[in-house]
Amino acid sequence: MSETARKFTLLPMLGHTKGKRSPVTCALKCDNACAGDVCNTSSNSYFRDIASTTLSRRAALGLGAAGALAVALGSAVSSAQPASAAGLSKAAKEGFGNSKLQFTAIKPVDKAVDAFTVPEGFTWQPIIRWGDPLFADSPDFDLNNQTAAAQARQFGYNNDYTDIVEIPGSKGRRAVLFTNHEYTNENIMVPAGYDPVETRAIGRAAHGLAVVELERQNTTKPWSYVKGAPLNRRYLSDTTYELTGPVAGSALVKTVADPSGRAIKGTFGNCSGGTTPWGTILSGEENFNGYFVAGGTSATDKRYGLTAKPTARQWELDDPRFDTRNAGYENEANRFGWIVEVDPFDPTSTPKKRSAMGRFKHEGANVIVAESGHVVAYMGDDEKFDYLYKFVSADKYREGDRRHNMNLLSEGDLYVAKFTGNSPAAEITGTGALPSDGAFDGTGEWLPLVVGGKSSVPGMSVEEVLVYTRLAADKVGPTKMDRCEDVQPSLHTGKVYVVCTNNSDRGTGTKEGATEVNPRTQNRDGHIVEITETGDQTSTKFNWTLLMVCGDPAQGDATYFSGYPVDKVSPISCPDNVAFDSVGNLWISTDGAPSGIGYNDGLFKVTLDGAERGKVEQFLSVPRDAETCGPVIHDDERMVFVSVQHPGEEGTFEAPHSFFPDYVPAGTTPAPGKVRAPRPSVVQVFRG
Repeated sequence: MSETARKFTLLPMLGHTKGKRSPVTCALKCDNACAGDVCNTSSNSYFRDIASTTLSRRAALGLGAAGALAVALGSAVSSAQPASAAGLSKAAKEGFGNSKLQFTAIKPVDKAVDAFTVPEGFTWQPIIRWGDPLFADSPDFDLNNQTAAAQARQFGYNNDYTDIVEIPGSKGRRAVLFTNHEYTNENIMVPAGYDPVETRAIGRAAHGLAVVELERQNTTKPWSYVKGAPLNRRYLSDTTYELTGPVAGSALVKTVADPSGRAIKGTFGNCSGGTTPWGTILSGEENFNGYFVAGGTSATDKRYGLTAKPTARQWELDDPRFDTRNAGYENEANRFGWIVEVDPFDPTSTPKKRSAMGRFKHEGANVIVAESGHVVAYMGDDEKFDYLYKFVSADKYREGDRRHNMNLLSEGDLYVAKFTGNSPAAEITGTGALPSDGAFDGTGEWLPLVVGGKSSVPGMSVEEVLVYTRLAADKVGPTKMDRCEDVQPSLHTGKVYVVCTNNSDRGTGTKEGATEVNPRTQNRDGHIVEITETGDQTSTKFNWTLLMVCGDPAQGDATYFSGYPVDKVSPISCPDNVAFDSVGNLWISTDGAPSGIGYNDGLFKVTLDGAERGKVEQFLSVPRDAETCGPVIHDDERMVFVSVQHPGEEGTFEAPHSFFPDYVPAGTTPAPGKVRAPRPSVVQVFRG
């Protein structure tokens, strides 16, 4: 990588970001998506229904017997213990306020503060940091003498989606930690003047996924990671992934290096994910476009944000597959943008890319078993004006049959969401002010893309629908959303929560204006949609309402928190990843903080039911320039886990902006010759 590229002197978002959002993050994480043209220029519009809507209260879960995966501890699995396939969980019936994890909300922390802040009575410590050795032969981390070979044997960079799943029979004392390594910032990872070829190789080795064994003395003690444990694994840029489903073997994914169209090397830009009832992990390939040079002129390239400009990391200098203009590699980018499924309990297994779930900028995928027994996964496309999707498995879940269940995501139906509001168009003003009926709400429909193994999109084959899912969705008229990021069904109530992070382009120029489900123009702070399916999760009809319209009421932002007094909430902006605790409260991590005010990002608890529905309480704040990712809530153990991504993003190796997590006492300096750098880490917070 050239010094010009390495120092990121060309930052299109410089001067255009708000609050704490770094233009460096924009360049490295999403290839300056906000500075480029909007990918979705289709003419499909939003439809309003003036008639009133009655929201269904149906909440059947269909998870089978209690503890569909008894070994699971992670937020996406063990947050629910359903009483039966026909009713609500015990926790949901008794209310949402009975969590053992009680705390006094912290105040927002200014964006200039380099500190990890927790409530009074709690303490924190990292479980694992970038560069920590994973295997018996792994070298210790040496900041000044890094190599790609060493990094491949160490914990990767910028951990995002995270879960902790108990190892069967360990009585809560052993577990595996899974995380994505989304992207790298070589500017703060290695010194200036480092060999550019080795720097690029270090960056590639720091991408991917990781599985790490954990241990602790008992369920009241914090976790430690185990170097050399048998389940430890790094998934690297040369790891082989098996492409499954209808696209496997298609001419659309074959390359000169893989004429079978079934064996893909690596996974890149992985953001959020989910944990299945059978104990596998799902990981979403999101901003993959930033890793490839392409022709940039075709409709498919434009729709997926692929351009002819050199990439920020310039891997195309080392491997021809990263330039799809090279003969034989025209389809390489089509091999990314999928949901990946990993078995964390089998280090010899081949991870799968599930083509039946469609190809777009997957934030993640979260699974629930419907009353019918079919597995349903909800997925967001993290791009301004893009869509919300749902996958329904062709086969049914079998209690206790893990081998069978591990194939459920290889075949099924794919849908995209269309929302209809129930308020007059004149009442959706773009300011965030409520319409006269006192709520943003309405009905919706899941529009078919692939059903019963056949395409529902005129003029497109099943393979084309699944490889070019965005273009297929454009043709059927779904609703353009404000960046659907995490989408999670509550295993307590069956309701689905769609996190819309922001969309600064809504209503600008000729771009689509406010809609009832996206009610603010230049939506800086984001909002969350609550969906109630009208039948079980396989239904094609649903009702919806907005749980919250985010912002800081104290700064005059037009906000809404399901009717809860706006002067009694913690200010929250740019919601991103979510999780549930054991009694059904929603926990939200943020990426951008209250953008117009400039607070550090944090983790927030939201009550979903009763008199305090909509109450937002800030639990923690992450350091300077950092993003809060991958929340895991073990409130029954009074523990919370988050991944801290890109601390000190705006600094350099020589002039760090953060020293997280290896802080030294105020007024002291590192030992002679000892250089410190910010290290993305998985952190545990507990009573202490």
